Parts: sequence; C-alpha cells; structure tokens
Amino acid sequence: MIQLMIDFDTIRDPAFVRTLDSAQLEELCRDIRGFLIQRISESGGHLASNLGAVELTVALHRVFDTSRDRLVFDVGHQCYTHKILTGRAAGFRGFRELGGMSGFPKPEESGHDAFVAGHASNSISAALGIARARTALGEDYDVVAVIGDGALGGGLALEGLSDAGNSGVPLIIVVNDNGMSINRAVGGFSDSLTRLRARPAYIRFKHRYRRLVRDRLPALYRFTHRVKDKVKARVMPENMFDDLGFDYIGPVEGHDIAKVEAALRWARAQGTPCIVHVITQKGRGYTPAERSPERFHGVGAFDPVSGEPDGGGGEDFSAVFGETLTALAGEDGRVTAITAAMTEGTGLLGFKDAWPAHFYDVGIAEGHAVTMAAGMASRGLIPVFAVYSTFLQRAYDMLIHDAALMGLHVVLGVDRAGIVGRDGQTHQGTFDASFLATVPGMTVYAPSSFAELRSMLRRAVLEDDGPVAVRYPRGGEGDYRADASEAACTVLRPGTDVTLVSYGIEINSALAAASILAERGVDAEVLKINRLTPLDCTAVLASVRKTGVFVAAEDVCRPGCVGERLLAAIAEAGCPIRAAKLINLGDGILANGAPEALRALTGLDGEGIAQTVCGVWEMYHGKRET
Repeated sequence: MIQLMIDFDTIRDPAFVRTLDSAQLEELCRDIRGFLIQRISESGGHLASNLGAVELTVALHRVFDTSRDRLVFDVGHQCYTHKILTGRAAGFRGFRELGGMSGFPKPEESGHDAFVAGHASNSISAALGIARARTALGEDYDVVAVIGDGALGGGLALEGLSDAGNSGVPLIIVVNDNGMSINRAVGGFSDSLTRLRARPAYIRFKHRYRRLVRDRLPALYRFTHRVKDKVKARVMPENMFDDLGFDYIGPVEGHDIAKVEAALRWARAQGTPCIVHVITQKGRGYTPAERSPERFHGVGAFDPVSGEPDGGGGEDFSAVFGETLTALAGEDGRVTAITAAMTEGTGLLGFKDAWPAHFYDVGIAEGHAVTMAAGMASRGLIPVFAVYSTFLQRAYDMLIHDAALMGLHVVLGVDRAGIVGRDGQTHQGTFDASFLATVPGMTVYAPSSFAELRSMLRRAVLEDDGPVAVRYPRGGEGDYRADASEAACTVLRPGTDVTLVSYGIEINSALAAASILAERGVDAEVLKINRLTPLDCTAVLASVRKTGVFVAAEDVCRPGCVGERLLAAIAEAGCPIRAAKLINLGDGILANGAPEALRALTGLDGEGIAQTVCGVWEMYHGKRET
C-alpha cells in the first residue's frame, strides 16, 4: 500500500488548491500520483495519461472555477485528477464497475464536468459551441478545452481549430503535448508541434516584446509587427496556430505548476481565441509507465510495485486477429494493415514488426483510414483496417461513399464488438451490427471462437469481394471453441420447442440457456448466425416452422438488429409463428461495468435468457398444444 499524506476523501471542492504554496502543491501532486497508482492497480483504468496531466490539472483548478467555468476534456481519459479535486476520490472504490463512477467526464455525475467525452478530437468543437452560447446568452464565464497532441490530428479537431481561430470568441485551448496518443503520435501535426517545441526562446521573446511595446507604443508595435511578419515568412517555418488566428503561448513546461498557471492567466486576459501549448510526460512519476506508456495507457489490475499485470491474461481475439493477418500477408503481398493510433490495442504489433512496409498508422483519423483504404483497394491492394467498433462509427459516411459505391474490397477488423465493459457508454460496441447492415454490398461475419475468427478473416481477405467486416469481441473466447463457420447459419443444438438464435460471443450465453431450459422441460434449438449481412434466413425459417416460437439474443442495440431483420423475414415468408421475443440492449447506451455484470443486468446471460424463454413458452404453450 502506498503511503499518502493527504486524505483525499475529505476533498469536497477544488477551491482549496488556490490556497496552497509551492511546497504544498508539490506534495499534493506527489500524493495524487500515489493515489492513482494504488487505485488503478486495483480497478484498472487509464493510468499513464493521468499521471502525465497531474500538474496541468492542478494549475487549471488554480486559475479557473469549474463550478461555473467550463472545462472540456478531449477523450476524457486524463480526467482522474479532476475527479479527485472535485470531491470524487471515494468513487475510485468500485471504479468503472456497475453502478460505480465512470472513467470519463459525465455531467450527470458532477456539475464540474462540462461535457461527455469518450472519443477523441471533439473538445474544440464542443468548447466553441459552449463559448458561443455564453456570448449569445450574455453570460460571463471562461471556456477551456484540453486536447492531447494525438487527438489534435483528428479531422474534427482540425475543423474546430479552423472555425475557432477565425471566430474571435474568447476561448482557451490547452494542447497537452506528450508526443503520444495511445501509441507514439504520427503525422504532420505532430511534426509541427515538434518544431514549436524547438523554438521556445523565440516564443518567449515574442511575448515579452508584445507586453512591453504594444500598449506603450502602439504605432511602433504595428510597424515592427508588419516587418516581423514579412521577415518570418521568408526565414522561419509557419506557426500553424498563429496562421489560424490564435494567440499562442508556449511551449510551457507542463509539470511546473507556476509556469502553466502563468500561461493560463495570460491566455484568459487576452479575450481572444488562445492556444496554451504545454509539454508533459506520459506516465510521469511511475517508472514502469514512463518506460512503457503504451502498455499503461489502459490497464487491468496490476502490481503497483513491479507494474506487472495480475493474473495470466491469456490469448484474446485481438491477438488472434493480428497473428492471422500477419500470416495472410505472408501468403499474399497485397495485404496491408491500417490502424488509427491503436497498433497495440488491435493486435497489430506483430504485423508491424513483420511487414513494416505494409503497415500504416494514420493517427486518430478513422474516416481518413477508410477512404485511404478505398484508394488502396482501387489500385489492387487488399487493405485491412483494424478499428474498435465504437470508433468505426466515425467513418460511416466514408464506408458508403468511398468504399461501397465502387464495390471496393476494403476489409474491416471490427474489434471490441458488443458489450465491452468498464469503459462504459462511449466505448460499448453496440451499433456496428445495425449500421454495417445498411452499407451497400457489405458482408459482415461474426466469429464466436478463435478458430472461427481465423477462418472468417481468411475468407474476408483472400476470397470475398467488395467491403467486408469481421466483428469480434474484447477478451477471450468462451466455452464454445469449435469452427462451424462454413455455413451462413449453423444449428448447434437441435430442439423442438423454441428457436433460439444468437451469434458472436453471445452464443455462449445461448448455449448455457439451452442447458438450463432442458432442465426445466423446454427443448430449445440453438442456431448460430455466422454471417450477419447478407442475412441467409433459410435455417431460421425451417426451425421456426417446426417450433413456432422465436427468440433472438444479441448484445447490440435493438434498432436494425439481426432479430428484427429475422422477424421481418419470417413475416414476409408467411411463416406461422405463435410467439417471438427479442433480447438485446435496447437503445444501445450501456453504462460501465464488468461484461458479466452487464449481461446479468440486461438479461443476456444464460439464466436471463432462460427466464425470458420460459416466460414466452409458458404464455404460449397452451396455444401450441391446440
């Protein structure tokens, strides 16, 4: 147990940080890091990003009052210090569990949280909207967006920068620059920030000169400013922020509270769109996280002394995907892999090492990744974009207009599909089964085991045409470990009373439910859908004609789910049916919690499915007998 000097449970309001001297602030930051290491080692969560943002967050709370000023975090996985300072330290017990505190900002959780944040690059647009609302309503408060250098390269962030810099609206954007997103930052934006880091002396001189001359000798300042701009245009690289219309200050040492505080106060006094560029170290203060910030970006429980994870972990679907794709690239030189800043998370580290010339990390830019893949496919490559289900939502337009309309062979490895767990509502993969079904010409596979993932990915990459998606869950496989992927739909367990349909990892709950039902006198026929789109209903129709009762269990949202589509097919076929029930996630907005707890909550575990089927069976059993 890490010894702390401060009892964080006693903190109710962040105003106290404005009363502390430098020695007390140093002690506070040291204890915050100790608290985070201890708590996250027990619960899991985002560690390295939070360790790097401690001093920055303390400085923000010394300058701004978040009970009225609006602090908008980008992604939000660096908000843990903010949660501690705003009276939520106790929430780290049971953190990210069902009914527990979220790992991201959540206004319904605290008035100090301005905006829900779980996907990258939205903070500038949201903050600009808040600032414009403030102006329109004649209100008086400050608006601050905190965005990482990795998220700054996302398309939405660039759109927000373009509008905000030209707006003239008082707004402060803090660029938390640690050279990272989850993996090392890539792209031209990251290179531009690197150049800015290399010229702090020029930046300091510029701001001293502005303070001394602009107010005292405005005519001289205007003349020298015009001369400076002409000289700078000829001999110095552009400052992208200046060119977009921002007042820029930095780079600032992000672990020096006094310097960050001074920069924030300067920006607030300008009354213009301002950029405060701070340099931080991801994983600061914890040696294992400093050495391996990627590994400690999002972690499960671990030993706080050694940094080693608790338990064996074991193989997961992401690793199997990466291994299989690496082998396929060895068979066909046209195979390429694409990631949007998620090399390790999507299992592509091995591919990157084996085939570096065939690997592309485009940064946090999912829409760009899909369109780039379409361009590759149009010239004969076989691009495979590995992406989390929740992040693929940002590329829906590109899937239709850039890949599907030309029937291009773009392959999607849709990771974290279905119930994901503790990251909560912004990260659950509950919508892809529905929206991918609307993409023209799309084929969607849903493996239920590692063996099926290997078979389906091979088919998707080397045999199919047009856009193809292979969706698979987070974590390891369940009790079902066979490969029944040859047919579009497979009967795993024959039965006569109820047709029970499922797919993906959820098939384990369906099979468990069938065993429970057998003990209760109900003979369920379990069908596993292997190909969700296009949907082959032949086996399901045959089963329903026999049983007369249809139940579909899916860990996705209801609108457009496979069960709805199957019911429509049953109706269109004029198939007699006595009862039907869809078990799913409703609107698809699911809170944080362990996957097994969320399945129990939503009735998607074996017992929950069995109870639902029994209810349907008991209601309609008499009708079936007649």
